[in-house]
Amino acid sequence: MLADQIAAIIRSRLLDPVEILFGDAGDLSERTDALAGRLADAILGDDERAAVHAIARLIGALYPSDGPFDPPAEWWRTPLGQATARRLGHPAAQAVSYSVAGAMLGVTKQGVHDLVRRGKLTRDADGGVTTESVRARLNT
Repeated sequence: MLADQIAAIIRSRLLDPVEILFGDAGDLSERTDALAGRLADAILGDDERAAVHAIARLIGALYPSDGPFDPPAEWWRTPLGQATARRLGHPAAQAVSYSVAGAMLGVTKQGVHDLVRRGKLTRDADGGVTTESVRARLNT
């Protein structure tokens, strides 16, 4: 499932534009499947450092921007979003809004309020929730 999503994103964000510009991507489609499998294995594997490196490579290559990485809430519900949340929380933020925390956790904004009130998530000084507490909650 994760490998399928990675391959689909690589195709839509990288290979489709190459084919539009050059007409043929050669064997890149097959190489994409192999790469997606290797990256998914690294992300889901036991080596934390390799997993974080694989996620960083993907985000850097597939979501380039002049600003910080700020995916829409629905991205956090995807296999890559869930793996990212579990492995490093939010890659560009120490704290997130209650809405983003809810998307990362798969709960409502009210659910996040309840978790903060019960001490299950850590409230950030600026009013959000720390990404480390979201990550810890996902990994319990």
